[in-house]
Amino acid sequence: MKQDEKYIRWFEDIRNEDVPLVGGKNASLGEMYSELTAKGVKIPDGFAITAGGYWHVLKAGGILDEMKSAMEGLDRNSVADLATRGKRARDLILGAGIPDDLWAEVKTGYDMLCDEYGPDTDVAVRSSATAEDLPTVSFAGQQETYLNIRGHQALREAVSKCLASLFTDRAIAYRVDNHFDHFKVALSVGIMKMVRSDLSSSGVIFTLDTDTGFRDVVLVTGSYGLGENIVQGAVNPDEFYVFKPTFRKGYRALVRKNLGDKRMKLIYGHGGAKEVTRNVEVPEADRKKFCITDDDVLTLAGYALTIEDHYSEKAGKPIPMDIEWAKDGETGELFIVQARPETVQSQKTGDVLETFHMDERGTVLVTGKSIGDKIAAGKGRVITDVSKLSTFNPGEILISDTTTPDWEPVMKTAAALVTNRGGRTSHAAIVSRELGIPAVVGTGDATEKIPTGTDVTISCAEGEEGFVYSGILKFHVEKTSLKDLKRPRTEMMMNLGNPDEAFGLAMIPNDGIGLARMEFIIGSYIKVHPMALVHSEKVQDAAVREEIDDLAYGYADKKEYFVEKLAQGAGTIAAAFYPNPVVVRMSDFKTNEYANLLGGKYFEPEEANPMLGFRGAVRYYDERYREGFALECRAMKRVRDEMGLTNLIIMIPFCRRVEEAKRVIEELGKNGLVRGENGLQVYQMCEIPNNVVLIDEFSGFFDGFSIGSNDLTQLTLGVDRDSAIIAQTFDERDPGVEKMVAMAVEGCRRNHRHSGLCGQAPSDFPEFADFLVEQGINSISVNPDALLKITLRVVEMEEKMKAEIEERQAAPIPR
Repeated sequence: MKQDEKYIRWFEDIRNEDVPLVGGKNASLGEMYSELTAKGVKIPDGFAITAGGYWHVLKAGGILDEMKSAMEGLDRNSVADLATRGKRARDLILGAGIPDDLWAEVKTGYDMLCDEYGPDTDVAVRSSATAEDLPTVSFAGQQETYLNIRGHQALREAVSKCLASLFTDRAIAYRVDNHFDHFKVALSVGIMKMVRSDLSSSGVIFTLDTDTGFRDVVLVTGSYGLGENIVQGAVNPDEFYVFKPTFRKGYRALVRKNLGDKRMKLIYGHGGAKEVTRNVEVPEADRKKFCITDDDVLTLAGYALTIEDHYSEKAGKPIPMDIEWAKDGETGELFIVQARPETVQSQKTGDVLETFHMDERGTVLVTGKSIGDKIAAGKGRVITDVSKLSTFNPGEILISDTTTPDWEPVMKTAAALVTNRGGRTSHAAIVSRELGIPAVVGTGDATEKIPTGTDVTISCAEGEEGFVYSGILKFHVEKTSLKDLKRPRTEMMMNLGNPDEAFGLAMIPNDGIGLARMEFIIGSYIKVHPMALVHSEKVQDAAVREEIDDLAYGYADKKEYFVEKLAQGAGTIAAAFYPNPVVVRMSDFKTNEYANLLGGKYFEPEEANPMLGFRGAVRYYDERYREGFALECRAMKRVRDEMGLTNLIIMIPFCRRVEEAKRVIEELGKNGLVRGENGLQVYQMCEIPNNVVLIDEFSGFFDGFSIGSNDLTQLTLGVDRDSAIIAQTFDERDPGVEKMVAMAVEGCRRNHRHSGLCGQAPSDFPEFADFLVEQGINSISVNPDALLKITLRVVEMEEKMKAEIEERQAAPIPR
């Protein structure tokens, strides 16, 4: 039986309330080990040296007064002063060593771990500050961790170094900034069995989206080897998103995954105390594969929700979590090695919505992953070595290869951050979120492309990809108070194509997505014509074939590449707005646009007028595209049936004749998408005069209609909307167009079908929104930047109409 001693306590006897005794990390490990292992969450065994052990080291060594002296008169803003005083304090602790009585307890504890796991077992020696991981402050990364420690001598040295790391430069600065007394914070040391992730992979989990604060996803990041590289931002990891609501219902709700480059991995050293770990390059074939399987991701998501639910129940409120995981390459088991409350997005209030908009764009210097959703501009300063930090001026853009906690005193004064390496869970990303400044990470070569002194604009307001533009560009910030925001009777929806923007845009008050454009996902994410994946033998250009092979690398069946990417793009949008309806329009490229996709020219005819040619519904059952449409259907079926996102509604574009409607519904059914089955609704784009004239007949095949004002105007007025010569005659407010819209809305009402509009007109002409409300349309869908403005307009119009009705009802009846 394990026995707690004066200065050590085993994980099984530690609870979350023991932070003053063992610090945040160790209290959390104890809480999970004791409470959650029975629920299937795997935690390695270990013990903690208590805060009492730390004070014993200082008092037995007689160094406490000298350490206080070392901290007196500290100049927080001087990097040099921090370095000098920090080294003095650390040297005092290292010189004091570990008292014999404390060491005897630690040695006995280690020997018991050896009895449990095998002789000379490998352990991790991890710091845990007693003020660590408070709800609004994270001490993560402030102190040191030592991995692959074996044997008594190595363990004693690692414990001593761990204790001394309470006075790293960054830890000292962090305590000053957060008003902690240096001598009211102690350090506990956790000693736990290593997980052999050096032979497999490891990473970080967040139970929300770290950039937007969207609460309904679990974000899993992972890379090969030990986990320090991810935390330090040395690699760009793989990313996986699991949608909580449908995952809890038993669905395989992995809605999205992004492949990271994972260039390096941290593994065990060759032996000896000099090299306990080392970084090696990852072979290219492994870099092009995900570091864990989908099943692993779902297992980790299950662990994460168990942990989040446990901490939330204890707190009596939702507690999003920041969790570290590791996979053992010897046993294949997945372990949780750390968990703490997430301290950035979870602390934000949703009373005011800030939306940043670029007013102009310049030359793109570099791109990377966007952290946050803000924009900043200023002079860039390249710093590649910590010794050069003193040259940085407040308000500049910090550009570096990567960052570590030693850089934080300077990072706090930067307008924005740009790094060559790192992903969403890198040090630069974590700190930029805490500071509320934009960062573009993992650019690859920013330090080479942007010389010091260059004027740059950093934009993280354009989705998942972050841009560094040349020059100081114009932008503006839109602030909207969400307190007491009235909602209209008319459903106010968004048009959206880019899945990267979905989680952030879901924060804007809305009733769902009225138009999700499949073309954006195919053009930006898949890039390949679906028929070129079905019939690759017809693609004659060797260079194009090679490019397609590279994009679909790792897929045994190249068709699965198209299906998975499309399902994840549509699934991300459907998840972001769940349970509100998300109307996904099946592909509506014109033949010249299809031909621009990789391999497309081998499958598309050349047409004199593609706008009115082989487009929309007619393609779906034609032999020239039927197999491509089948892939689209497989993707939509996966979103609904496997991800559980039954809020996805399918919409058929450019359906000219009733006979086409009949054949398309049959084609959907052949591909497993049966209208009415599992609640499936199918809408039609109402964009051709024939759709309006025969709306009673079309209603026999569709559950709703979305008026496409662009094409309906074009075809009602006989105007080519792409022609600059007659552009002035294109006007949705023309009486003929408005009559068509009114007939469509009335036809929907007559047939008990949903009526909506998803064109540009209400954004360009607010009075057109008034007209739609007067007609009694069910929903209006506009671009995200116009949604709040049009919503307020619709509320005003509805109130005006209500007042007019009440006034008429109250008027005396003439005698």
